[in-house]
Amino acid sequence: MWSATDALLIGSAVFAAAVLRGITGFGFALAAVPLISLVLAPVQGAAIAILLQCMIGLGDLVSVRRMIDIRTLTMMSAGAVIGTPVGLMTLQLLSANAMRVVIAIIVLGALVSLVRKVRLAPGPRQAIGAGVLAGMFSGFAAMPGPPAVAYLLGTATPAAEARATLMIFFFVTSLLALPGLLVQGVVGWAIVLAAVASLPLLIAGTHLGGWVFRRLDDGGYQKAAIAMLVVTAVLAAIRGLWGLAGG
Repeated sequence: MWSATDALLIGSAVFAAAVLRGITGFGFALAAVPLISLVLAPVQGAAIAILLQCMIGLGDLVSVRRMIDIRTLTMMSAGAVIGTPVGLMTLQLLSANAMRVVIAIIVLGALVSLVRKVRLAPGPRQAIGAGVLAGMFSGFAAMPGPPAVAYLLGTATPAAEARATLMIFFFVTSLLALPGLLVQGVVGWAIVLAAVASLPLLIAGTHLGGWVFRRLDDGGYQKAAIAMLVVTAVLAAIRGLWGLAGG
């Protein structure tokens, strides 16, 4: 079992990541998993993050239901159902580290488009495409966020609507990922107990992040979201290159 120091680090990681999630609607696993992995295996950190997102997802659904873009959420979720197994199959062709480098390149390309204010025409095909990419990213690198975020920001979706839609979309992707973790035997009682113990910190951090979000205008939200995408790209590139180098 883990020491009190380990439990404190896990709790601190969850709270810090939850604040980011509360502000932008995404980035929880991105921040939490590397920090938790300082004391646990990365797959265990990912399992805790996914369980927490599944646990809080129903509460999110109630609290942000009036702000969700239902049509976009439905299309992206349908795409994720298609993309997730494709991503898992892609792992047979390329390593997860190689795919993380590919993701970093794709995200950086999307960031250039966002900074240059290139706008996408919202529609079913585009939303499904973003969902497929998110599912693929989730399947081969446990990083579903960038395509969904880039799509919603690229269509100039209002901040409150984008944040709410992302929060529920990642609830859906967590539900899609959970069966695989169960089949692999990753989710044991210790992982479940760690997730349950961390849930109050996730709720508190999300509320604090939400308080910050309510003080941002649409421009401030976009800047925060783009900053998170930059962090995503950098961390993905570092992790992928480090792994390819045998680190």
